Amino acid sequence: MRTYSEVFRTPEFTPLFLISATQVAASTASGLALGTLVYAATGSPLLSALSMFGPSLAQVAGALALLSAADRLPPRAALSGLAVLFALGTAALALPGLPVAAVFALVFGMGAAAALGGAVRYGLLTEILPKEGYLLGRSVINMSGGTMQIGGYAAGGLLVTALSARGTLLTAAALYLLAAAVARVGLSGRPARAGGRPSVTETWRVNARLWSSAPRRHVYYALWVPNGLIVGSESLFVPYAPRHAGLLFAAGSLGMLLGDLLTGRLLPPHRRERLAAPLRLLLAVPYLVFALRPPLPLALAAVALASIGFSATLPLQQRLMALTPDAMSGQALGLHSSGMLTMQGVSAALAGALAQPTSPAVAMATMAAVSVAVTLALAPGLRGDPAAPRQVAASAGRFEEAAPEERAP
Repeated sequence: MRTYSEVFRTPEFTPLFLISATQVAASTASGLALGTLVYAATGSPLLSALSMFGPSLAQVAGALALLSAADRLPPRAALSGLAVLFALGTAALALPGLPVAAVFALVFGMGAAAALGGAVRYGLLTEILPKEGYLLGRSVINMSGGTMQIGGYAAGGLLVTALSARGTLLTAAALYLLAAAVARVGLSGRPARAGGRPSVTETWRVNARLWSSAPRRHVYYALWVPNGLIVGSESLFVPYAPRHAGLLFAAGSLGMLLGDLLTGRLLPPHRRERLAAPLRLLLAVPYLVFALRPPLPLALAAVALASIGFSATLPLQQRLMALTPDAMSGQALGLHSSGMLTMQGVSAALAGALAQPTSPAVAMATMAAVSVAVTLALAPGLRGDPAAPRQVAASAGRFEEAAPEERAP
């Protein structure tokens, strides 16, 4: 499987693609509207950043409690039910006079549920596409996410102006309902990938298996930390440039789109692996210019260039799948997604807290400098062929223990 047309000819990929794209558009528009509402009400960069990226922080709760359901629930029912839940929560955020505490309770609740949603969605992708097509399929879904973010931030900015922030939130709720309908009509009724009942105990057990491999831990760190720190910089776009935040977010989404096209479709496999670390450096270095408070055109160019580096997640995801048995794929990808988004939420909080006594520009550049340092520190642990040796193996539906020298100390 080498072309996007082959991916779209695969049954059920198009509905899954549309579900993902619609939900990204909804979350993008609603995040911008909510950030605008909270900043107008509180004047706080920290609270504004947390309102937009706080759901990511709540992903850790979903990762610790809900992920075992990713492989143990029928995917169609899970995706459609979660989309309806997000629609109801987003509509509730539009209620006039809703206290800030209630806003954050809803935001964090939806964030925890989103951890399960990502795990179900990407676990289903491993069933719909053959192994050799996963990276290409994930690439095109990422590209659609970038496109929807560009459109979502641009449309969100227009909707906030034309309809108000609350009207934008109601529009986003309608998009979630559309995603639920597509999931119900477009996906087949596949059974769950694994037997047993989902539980907190089972989630912890499989997470421990995933974490027991040192090479997998290095991949998770590389997927979570450099990426999350830069999202912390992005979380300050509203206080950094209140009138142009939508443009900055759109520039970032454009860079993500170009990066996924380059890495997922144009680069041969051996170059993807070699460029993973340079791409993570590219993700951070352009943000250092914000310490100088650049004019808007230079700021937009820096954000677009840096966001190409987000495509480093593609070869890292491929490495993760090479190190993970098929029966754990949904939870492994869910742990990646929820851990990454949790780190983004933590970084948004850190960036907002740092911006309070300094300035958004200083905080953005500082987060970028730390991201560079982390990427350089992680490089030695990511060398070598991810497929040799394989850390765990599936046998008759059970997981073999990793060799002692490959387990956590």
